[in-house]
Amino acid sequence: MKVLFIGDIVGQPGRRAVKELVIRLREAQGLHFVIANGENAAGGSGITPKTAEEIFAAGVDVITSGDHLWDQREVIDLLHQERRFLRPLNYPPGTPGRGSVVVRKEGLPPVAILNLQGRTFMADLDNPFHAARAEVERLRQETKVIIVDFHAEATSEKIALARMLDGRVSAVVGTHTHVLTADEQIFPGGTAYLTDAGFTGPHDSVLGRDIAPVIQRFVTNMPQRFEVAKDRVLLQGVTVEIDETSGKAVQVRRVTETLL
Repeated sequence: MKVLFIGDIVGQPGRRAVKELVIRLREAQGLHFVIANGENAAGGSGITPKTAEEIFAAGVDVITSGDHLWDQREVIDLLHQERRFLRPLNYPPGTPGRGSVVVRKEGLPPVAILNLQGRTFMADLDNPFHAARAEVERLRQETKVIIVDFHAEATSEKIALARMLDGRVSAVVGTHTHVLTADEQIFPGGTAYLTDAGFTGPHDSVLGRDIAPVIQRFVTNMPQRFEVAKDRVLLQGVTVEIDETSGKAVQVRRVTETLL
C-alpha cells in the first residue's frame, strides 16, 4: 500500500493546495491513504472544525497536530467529536481528544496513526519515548501498519525516537520546522524515516508568513502581526510504500508539488 504524509498545512493557501492537489496525487501515484498535519490550517495558527472538514473533504483520511493545537478555541469541539483528528499522545491523562487511531478502509489492512510531540525546545509534556513504546505495542495488537507523526524541534530527538521504534512501526515522519529535509531513508528494521515533511502553503515567505514583519521582529525585537503569505504555494510531504503483510516500508520518497 502507498501512503502520503502531507507536511504542516498553513492557512488558506495550504488548504487550497490540499484541495486541488491531493485528488491528482491519488490518481497519479495510486495512493491508498493520506495523512496531513493540520495544526496551522486555520489562519496560519491552530485548526477549527470547519477547516478540518475542508481538509477531510479534500481526501485526507487523518489529521494530526502539534504545539499550536490550542490556538483556536473551537478545537475543543474537534477533539471531542472527530476521531480522525489527533492531538499529541503525550499530553497528561484527562486531556480531551486522542493521540492515536486505527482506521479501517475496504481492501486495506488496518492503518494506525500515532501523534507525538517532542520536548526539546518545546512544551514539557510527558516523555514521548515512554508514551511511544507503550502505545506502539498496543497498536501492534491490531495492525503492523503504523505511521508516526513526531512533532518536534530537535533533529536528534526525532532520529532517536525513530531509531528506537525501528522495526516496530512502518514510518516515523517529523513535522514542526516547516523545512523539508533531504534525509529520507529506510532503517535496517524496515522503518521509513524523514526528519521533517516541510509545509504545505506559500513558500515565498518565512515558514508561510509574510516576510517583512518577520524580519522586523528580528531587527527590532518588537511584536509584529504575522499574516499568512500568498505566493508560490507548494504541497510538501513524503510518500511511503508499505508491505501490507509485514508492515515494513519498501520505499520512501519526498514530495514537492506546485499549485499552479
